[in-house]
Amino acid sequence: MAAIPPGVVLLDNDFPPDRLMQQVAAELRYSETAFVRQDGADEFTVRYFTPLSEVDLCGHATIATFGLLWQLGKVGDWVCLNHTLAGDLEVMAGERVMMQMAAPKMVGAVVDVERLCRIMQCVVPLMPVEIISTGLPDIMLPVQSLEELAALNPDMATLAELSRELEVVGVHAFVQAGDGYTAHVRNFAPLYGVDEESATGTANAALTHYLQRQGLIQQGGECSFLQGEKMGRPSVVETLLRPDGAIYVGGKCRIVAKGELLV
Repeated sequence: MAAIPPGVVLLDNDFPPDRLMQQVAAELRYSETAFVRQDGADEFTVRYFTPLSEVDLCGHATIATFGLLWQLGKVGDWVCLNHTLAGDLEVMAGERVMMQMAAPKMVGAVVDVERLCRIMQCVVPLMPVEIISTGLPDIMLPVQSLEELAALNPDMATLAELSRELEVVGVHAFVQAGDGYTAHVRNFAPLYGVDEESATGTANAALTHYLQRQGLIQQGGECSFLQGEKMGRPSVVETLLRPDGAIYVGGKCRIVAKGELLV
């Protein structure tokens, strides 16, 4: 799923002090690092840290976590329960991992779209610019072409300030190109020390809800989002929009490095 790997730390016992987990995440320098405590055969508690702070939920770090647990034989092809700060969520483990997101909600519309577009260096979009959350709130920013998406060059300091004002993680920009992918996307979250991310589960789940609200996709189908192209690290993020409105997000993963932390 993710071309930039998240960190996954499997704990032998309970969580270490928050300060230590934050220091580990800052040292590893991944966009997110997941700390995993096993509570039962199919029950886990996961906490997520960016290099700067803890966040309630991270989609691609969850996929990496349960993909790793499956590869290590700690879980099988079954549904696991993931306790997070965003709530208790189901994860369908296996070669492809799909995780349930928090119930989607439209937080609100962005009022000063022109200010946002000045920061992002794009034209004012024709479609609504909305803040949507499936565990973490992000701004959904539609652009008009692949060329405009590739040309986005936000002022990161100013975007971080706006994100703090609007109480969002960042901006999820997208365009539908009619080329087999549901959309091409870019994600910017400088407030949390992540200028751009190559795979974003929560934001793509939020985008799935946005597209359904706009009548661009139907419930009961699957979506495929291509992210990370501009970074040279393309990732395909898959989502499933169930008939009851629940959204699952996921994909496949592999281990790229491993080691042991001694603290």
